[in-house]
Amino acid sequence: MAMFLWGLAAIALSLAVLMAFAWVVQQRSGNSGWVDTIWTFAIGLVGAGSALWPLAGEGSNIRQWLVAGLVAVWSLRLGTHIAIRTAGITDDPRYAAFAAEWGLNAPRRMFIFLQNQALGSVPLVFSIFVAAHVPAPALRIQDVLGAAILLIGIAGEAQADAQLRRFRHDPGNHGKVCDVGLWRWSRHPNYFFEWFGWLAYPVIGLAAGYPWGWASLLAPIFMYWILVHVTGIPPLEAQMLRSRGERYRAYQSRTSMFFPLPPREGMAA
Repeated sequence: MAMFLWGLAAIALSLAVLMAFAWVVQQRSGNSGWVDTIWTFAIGLVGAGSALWPLAGEGSNIRQWLVAGLVAVWSLRLGTHIAIRTAGITDDPRYAAFAAEWGLNAPRRMFIFLQNQALGSVPLVFSIFVAAHVPAPALRIQDVLGAAILLIGIAGEAQADAQLRRFRHDPGNHGKVCDVGLWRWSRHPNYFFEWFGWLAYPVIGLAAGYPWGWASLLAPIFMYWILVHVTGIPPLEAQMLRSRGERYRAYQSRTSMFFPLPPREGMAA
């Protein structure tokens, strides 16, 4: 038990330091888009490191390497995508809206916000940690299933990002709302697949006689809460309503907010 608590403390401290670094980058660059870039790479770095962390002096096994590889692939794909997007903008409109609301207290409030984000990310990385340390020497069917779930999530999110990018790069779509491909079924298919990928860790981590495995459920629970209720959908939809107005309200009325569902006229947002 002590080793798991030490792991939890190390994860929390590492994330706090890395998000403090994200604050420094955001303050110096003036582009808060780098916050999400650094957050993604921080989760990947700390997650992979925690997966490979040896317990009780034992060497890393194949499951630990599998989990570390999965979180690394997720982090590199998403982090690179966000970095490319950030390099092409002057600021992230979601964080810019927060800064405008906070006024002169924006630097201090942003630091607190990012430290809260670090704290909220602890359950995500701890889920990776406990999934990697299931006390079973060989890979099981559920390990393979968990890997497949994460890879499907990565592929689905990448597809949604590519569809949105193509839509935005078409001059004929200027001022319009993307409602093609996966975006016809969900207003935020990239967020849905991001959440879906985190289901991999409880699939891997839940095992008979392994009480710590229940902590792996925190990953999809917290990711859903973050995306749907905190830093994902609420500020993004508020920004879209400001920039697209009635077009976005019409899109909300016919398209599921999160889970992909067939579009229907008059569908509740």
